[in-house]
Amino acid sequence: MDLRQMEVAVAVAEEGGFTAAAQRLHIVQSAVSSTVRALERDLGTPLFDRTTHRVALTPAGEAFVPAARAALRAAEQTRAAVDGVRGQLRGRVTVGTMQGVWAGLHRALAGLRAEHPGVVVRLRQAAVVDIRQALREGAVDLAVVALDRQQQRGLETRLLSREEMVLVTAADRELPEDGPVTLTDVARMPLVDFSPGWAIRQSVDRAFRAALVERTTTFEVNDIVAASELVRHDLGVCIMPESIAARFPDLAAYRFAQHAPRWKVMVVRPRGEAPPAVAALLRHIT
Repeated sequence: MDLRQMEVAVAVAEEGGFTAAAQRLHIVQSAVSSTVRALERDLGTPLFDRTTHRVALTPAGEAFVPAARAALRAAEQTRAAVDGVRGQLRGRVTVGTMQGVWAGLHRALAGLRAEHPGVVVRLRQAAVVDIRQALREGAVDLAVVALDRQQQRGLETRLLSREEMVLVTAADRELPEDGPVTLTDVARMPLVDFSPGWAIRQSVDRAFRAALVERTTTFEVNDIVAASELVRHDLGVCIMPESIAARFPDLAAYRFAQHAPRWKVMVVRPRGEAPPAVAALLRHIT
């Protein structure tokens, strides 16, 4: 068993298939399949259940993947230690984020590339619950996300921004009254909601519960642009962070009189000393 075999098996597990793993590793699918088969022969047990439609980890695979990730991280840290003595920084950093969160992330990535071109960054976009699980499993090194207090447990966090959400409507939609709106007002309108598991949805759900207001979702989407198009054509209204709403200047935005859903974006990572490449990226995230 060698590090390359571990890397290939982890890629298959994370990508959910041999074809996607081959694309990620920039090799042919047959090489991925033969590498995994050789590893399974060496271990004496299958790591994956292969069917026509999907690839799933066996119990042995569930045990293997976290250990393989730890071995790969240790190897990266060993290389980084040697490179540090030579005045170079190399390695890989996997960053998790959610759709629509913190548009300034690209500046941090560009700053890291300019300072340390030998560091490879992989960006993984997913729902907040999936990112938190990936952090716990070691599949993601750090994340720029919106977590509530309970979700932050076991993670090291640093606040990046805090804001209230606003109600976004078509420019010509008439509201019951001018000025701030209430969640009761929103409950009377067709509502564009984001999918369960989205941090925006979780914040909105909490706000309605706190206000003791029941609402009905008319549209449920998992895409910021899709939500904006529904609002633009006056098919519904949507609650979103003000910083995201600002990306659609042709839409109207209204503050809440009370019980406004709140939005906190933070950089999070597993507790403990950060590997050199991760620490370098953290210095660029402000």
